[in-house]
Amino acid sequence: MTTETIMWIAKLILEFINIFFVVYLIGYSTFLFLSVTVGSSELFKKKRQYRMMNAIQNNYFIPISIIVPAYNEEVTVTSTVHSLLALDYKVYEIIVVDDGSKDNTSKVMIDEFGMLPVRMPIHRQLKCQQEEFVYEAKIHNVHVTLIRKTNGGKADALNMGINASRFPYFICIDADSVLQFDSLKKIALPLLENENVVAVGGSVRPSNGAKIKNGHIVSYKLPKSILASMQTLEYDRSFLASRILLDKFNGALIISGAFGLFQKKLVIESGGYDANTMGEDMELVVKLHEYCIANDIPYLIKYATDAICWSQVPERLRDLMKQRKRWHIGLFQSLWTHRRLAVNPRYGSVSFISFTYFLLYELLSPYIEIFGILSVLMALWLDMLNAPFALLFTGIYAAFGAIMSLTSFFARTQTLDLKLSFVDVLKAIGLCFFEVTILRSILAFTRFFSLLGYRRKKRNWGKIERKKIDFR
Repeated sequence: MTTETIMWIAKLILEFINIFFVVYLIGYSTFLFLSVTVGSSELFKKKRQYRMMNAIQNNYFIPISIIVPAYNEEVTVTSTVHSLLALDYKVYEIIVVDDGSKDNTSKVMIDEFGMLPVRMPIHRQLKCQQEEFVYEAKIHNVHVTLIRKTNGGKADALNMGINASRFPYFICIDADSVLQFDSLKKIALPLLENENVVAVGGSVRPSNGAKIKNGHIVSYKLPKSILASMQTLEYDRSFLASRILLDKFNGALIISGAFGLFQKKLVIESGGYDANTMGEDMELVVKLHEYCIANDIPYLIKYATDAICWSQVPERLRDLMKQRKRWHIGLFQSLWTHRRLAVNPRYGSVSFISFTYFLLYELLSPYIEIFGILSVLMALWLDMLNAPFALLFTGIYAAFGAIMSLTSFFARTQTLDLKLSFVDVLKAIGLCFFEVTILRSILAFTRFFSLLGYRRKKRNWGKIERKKIDFR
């Protein structure tokens, strides 16, 4: 084969690669634009409803069990429980499940709330590890239960909480998170609006930089940490970028493990949380889709845009990389386990839109992005790189991503009535470009290598540095 032939083949391959990336990025950009536009519109619509009192107002309350899985959370767990005790809701209980912590998670709970040991029979409808002891307390007419159990992972701890719960609906919330005072009302509202709702996802915002008192935001500013600030922009974009749009046609495949509400009966019937996956939150939602469709059960999985959970995000890069590696493994496990959704037309929009989006733009995106970088290097080596076009294309894509991030961030802060200083506005504008370029590239490489050796760590919670939450 002559040198000319080799060069011709290489050029042809690069042309196909260029076409693929143009189509891929146009598809993603279109979806992102529609999502942010629809999402921002939905946020302002909710705000108008609240101000004009057009939202449903009644005295009906659905009893809810709040399950807090905890592992080595002695620094944050009591603040989380205090935030839950301040909720504006009539009938609920709190169940903290200590999954064999190696620190003083149980002790700080017992001391802080004056809890007493009880003999509590637990009906094991879902498989989970054995409990070691149970403590209880009643605070402000709210029943608080602490269950210490043998370590089995977060999914196992959630199954224990479901087994011990008394009410027909449950909420799972991370032990490093706090809820706004009205979050329980707002996340339960879709249940009152439609009897077919089986799960509702809430919105998660980074608590770094926020001062919260009795469930109310006292003051808000972007975190001092540059990494945490960039995650704030990322969170707002990601929650607007897919969840609100997918919610429009019942296509949500994920409810954040930090804040989600579920119908207990249906979760138990479908098998509960899977202790063999690292993405138990997504796996459960996908399983509910599959179970309801397979059994002809009318169902809706909704997203409550105005139900806010404030959660700590990592401020160290290595902690963030651990977190995203775990998330990507969980995404792979969920999509692989339920891969039939991709080829069975019976699953409708869940198959053709949601599964395709998560497959192409979430699971495969780091591999496609890294492949793109390699193709640029290959073109440079073969002296086939159109440098001006490549720089222009990259700049336009980065600018578009930055604008979408800023739109999402300012829409969210505006609808939550959060006051931003001029310095924070400039900080957000300055960091948005770094977030969509540098941070995104680092996380792409992290996710690229995440599946190596993942089977050895499927019950690993992942250790991330926590800070005391300023709540009271």
